[in-house]
Amino acid sequence: MPSFYEELRTIQRKNGSLLCVGLDPDITKIPRTLLAHKDPVYEFNKRIIEATSDLVCAYKLNLAFYESLGQGGWETVHRTLEEIPEAIVTIGDAKRGDLGNSAEMYARALFDGHGFTSCTVNPYMGVDSVQPFMKNPSQGVFVLAVTSNVGAKDFQYLSVKGKPLYEYVIGRVKKWNTAKNCGLVVGATRPRELKRVRGLVPDMPLLIPGVGAQGGDLGLAVRYGCDSRGEMAIINASRSILYASRGGDFAEVARSAATAMREEMNRWREEYFVT
Repeated sequence: MPSFYEELRTIQRKNGSLLCVGLDPDITKIPRTLLAHKDPVYEFNKRIIEATSDLVCAYKLNLAFYESLGQGGWETVHRTLEEIPEAIVTIGDAKRGDLGNSAEMYARALFDGHGFTSCTVNPYMGVDSVQPFMKNPSQGVFVLAVTSNVGAKDFQYLSVKGKPLYEYVIGRVKKWNTAKNCGLVVGATRPRELKRVRGLVPDMPLLIPGVGAQGGDLGLAVRYGCDSRGEMAIINASRSILYASRGGDFAEVARSAATAMREEMNRWREEYFVT
């Protein structure tokens, strides 16, 4: 079985894409015609996937959007994952981080129960809260490093012996990365920090949310997020693609938005990395 890094490089090359579509559907925003379906969120996701799967390297499911649906939300997650082609990376965006035994159960739920190929974790509780997610080299784990929310500076930028705390987190992740399946989450709205992080981890995959509706600079996300080969950056967009149209043509318009974003990313890749 290929390692997570190999799997990511393979799909990025096959689809010529750094794009990750965030499947974070808000039932109040999806087309009203879908509400007649038994599971309208699944139907919405299915059509988005059908329209964009040849344009992306990954899909990211923010589990909060599914947990909020109640008992049926987990079934929607499972059915959505079944629609995603096997070669495409799937990210369970749950930001888990708990005591060792609990972390073990969370890892089983995400990887074995649903079959995600990767997930996001919060390192605040230390190595035993993260280790259960790192066991299998074919399963990726993205550790929060620098996030784009206002409260990020409450902790992530605290000076510890002359360095921001997030750099210590990155140092720990590098040591934990014995299976070579770790990545980091760095917000696109923090381009200076993104450049710094890439310098610290030249070969590690970076999950980069915050372009599109959140206002992150796509060109800088490509320039500073990619490795030396113009790869290993997973640049996420959600609302700007999902809700490019709220009419019956939503899937077709989502494809157009995804195509435009992928093409822009590739123009920046050619400028900065392709010789």
